[in-house]
Amino acid sequence: MKLSEFDYDLPPQLIAQQPAGARSASRLLHLDGATGALRDLAFADLPQLVDARDALVLNDTRVIKARLSGSKASGGRIELFIERILGEHEALGLIRASHSPRPGTRLRIDEGAEAEVLGREEDLFRVRFAEPVAAVLERCGSVPLPPYIAHRAGPLDAERYQTVYAERPGAVAAPTAGLHFDRQILQKIQDNGTTIGKVTLHVGAGTFQPVRAESIEEHRMHRERYFIPEDTLKGISGKRVLAVGTTSLRALETRAITGELEGETELFIHPGFRFQVVDRLLTNFHLPRSSLLMLVAAFAGLENIRKAYAHAIERQYRFFSYGDAMLIERAA
Repeated sequence: MKLSEFDYDLPPQLIAQQPAGARSASRLLHLDGATGALRDLAFADLPQLVDARDALVLNDTRVIKARLSGSKASGGRIELFIERILGEHEALGLIRASHSPRPGTRLRIDEGAEAEVLGREEDLFRVRFAEPVAAVLERCGSVPLPPYIAHRAGPLDAERYQTVYAERPGAVAAPTAGLHFDRQILQKIQDNGTTIGKVTLHVGAGTFQPVRAESIEEHRMHRERYFIPEDTLKGISGKRVLAVGTTSLRALETRAITGELEGETELFIHPGFRFQVVDRLLTNFHLPRSSLLMLVAAFAGLENIRKAYAHAIERQYRFFSYGDAMLIERAA
């Protein structure tokens, strides 16, 4: 398939720049992948769409304050975006600078931290900090908002660009489908008899990287770490599995392929993929030409997704991380 098949025109004003006033105040577009039928709902209607037949699977990763600003010892300004913490003092990250730093380059992070560039691993730099990485990020870092959000991260983003059930630090982007849930919605779903399970997939910076290969089968996904508890597997057995977000889906489908409960996944899902676990998907609206748009096209059918996105644009839904949600029933 060609990359151009996954393009669409989005009016810029539909890119949500701020979260809704309340987490569950978003809209919900319900797409039946078997028939193509669409329903305009509110996210608060979700508890009425699940029952004891369902298992809801959440990604409990927690976004770290991965964006650091500073300068080289020579004076040039840099931005360091931590992609992955490797150990107490070391991490992999992207470095934006006027000139690519060489091994041995000293970095002075604003707010008083120091680091040294150890070397390069493909697009990422291995960096060693003088103090624990987690402490540096907490003191000096900021929330790494997506590039299509124009404002700098503030106190509201620190709270709302994080799910209410986030527990395991390690993501550099939020699993955004989960941002719509508040405690009350989760309690109503549980009261309906729905099983709620959790997985962990630490979303990497590669989630924002565009697909550049014109033939999409040539695209290679970035690696992301995942973990699935045994209790979650037991809880979803015999249930209709509703994955909250593409990250939960990728973790579950990776385990179905590899048999591994934890590890790293590079699973690229596009039309033609055979789903083994997930029956229903809660997700946001995704960027044109993105791997996430290809995933939902595989799940619901490309023509269904095209019609659903055209409908969402016509009805002025809000798009991307702080936008509205879709509930998709898998196509046959």
